[in-house]
Amino acid sequence: MQTVIPTSSDALRSLMRADFTAQWRNRRAVILVILVPVIILFAWKPLVAKLGGPFVLSNCITIGLNAIGLMGYSNSIARDRDKGIFQRLRVAPTPTWCIMMSRLAVQLAMIIFLTLAVFIVGYYADGIKITPGGYLVALGVSIAGGALYLALGQAIVGLVKSPETVNAVSRLVYFLFIMIGMFGELGMLGSAIGDVVKWSPYGVVKHIVAIGLEPQKWSDTTTISLLLTLGYTVLFAGVGIKKFKWSSK
Repeated sequence: MQTVIPTSSDALRSLMRADFTAQWRNRRAVILVILVPVIILFAWKPLVAKLGGPFVLSNCITIGLNAIGLMGYSNSIARDRDKGIFQRLRVAPTPTWCIMMSRLAVQLAMIIFLTLAVFIVGYYADGIKITPGGYLVALGVSIAGGALYLALGQAIVGLVKSPETVNAVSRLVYFLFIMIGMFGELGMLGSAIGDVVKWSPYGVVKHIVAIGLEPQKWSDTTTISLLLTLGYTVLFAGVGIKKFKWSSK
């Protein structure tokens, strides 16, 4: 009997089909991830006239990207690792890069879906109108920002083995990013904290998304923020990949 080993492309397609199916069955979690920035978008409607549509949209998108990378991706990886799913996949004739690429493809789809949902709700509920070019640039930099938070989630799950601890750490980091990021950016925590927030992962992602919505305002500061976003992504991904264990035992 001849043993047929599937090609990498076939294995990747099968994994993606399974991961997207699992994501669909867990759609309640997806709805919750989308719901948080949408609720904030409704609540911040009075701020549109004062601070501008790009400010409100960029904050909501950044909060959503945080949730996807820290609350969704890291916890799902930790949970599946604890259940032994990755161990079983590794003994199959499937390259390890296909396993992770499939998971990241699902999260990429989530990032795009979240960003489009915020755009649509912002347009119809808050009356925020952006140029077509602004929407396209903002979508592109949102994907870059989402990659940063996915890499941070990978770093957390690489450094921490226990799924319960991963959940606690990711929630803590999410809370710190959101609370210190929002209040620090508004200058409510002092100028020193404001400067730190500006160049933090939260600050640089929020900045490139806000300017992406108004690409005519792109400046050297925005370019630096984009480079820092990519740098943070490489740093966190490097730590997460180097420290990641396929088993929690």
